[in-house]
Amino acid sequence: MPSHTISVLVENEFGVLARVAGLFSSRGYNIESLTVNEDPLDPTVSRIVLVTSGDEQVLEQINKQLNKLVSVIKVTDFQGVDIVDREMVIVKVAVEERTRSELDSIVHAFRAHVVDIGPTATAVEITGDSDKIKAFIALVRPLGIKEIIRSGKVAMARSVQLNGEGHRHR
Repeated sequence: MPSHTISVLVENEFGVLARVAGLFSSRGYNIESLTVNEDPLDPTVSRIVLVTSGDEQVLEQINKQLNKLVSVIKVTDFQGVDIVDREMVIVKVAVEERTRSELDSIVHAFRAHVVDIGPTATAVEITGDSDKIKAFIALVRPLGIKEIIRSGKVAMARSVQLNGEGHRHR
C-alpha cells in the first residue's frame, strides 16, 4: 500500500496531538511517521506532518475525519503534489581501524556529518528524502549499526510544480 504524507495545521493547544492520534488509532489506521512543531511564524498554531498508508477510500476518510476535529485549521494531503521532503537521521555505526576509512567514504559521498566519534562507534547525521536515507542505511548496515534515531518526515509543496516530464507549470 502506498505511503501518503499529510500536513495538518492545528491550533497550538493542549491535547490536540492526542485527538489526532486517537482518530487514527480508533479507526485502525497506522501512522508510519509523525512530526509536530510550533509554527515559527505564528506560535498559536502547530504543524503536524504525518505519513500513513491506505487506499484512496481510506485516505479520503482520514482527511474528512481530520477536518472535523475542532482544533484543525487546515489539512493538506500531498497525494499527487510535488513536494520537498526531508528527514534527519542519526546512525551510530560500529567502527574498527579497518572500517573507519570505509565509513568516512560513505559519509562523504552522502554529504553526511560525523557528530560523535568514540573508540568503537561513530555517530553520523544525515538529512535527505527517504530514498537517500534508505540507501545510506543499506551501505552502513554491513559495518554494524548500533543505533538509529529518525526525526520523522517534514514536507511542503514545491513553489513551482513540475509536470510529468519534469517541466515547470506556469
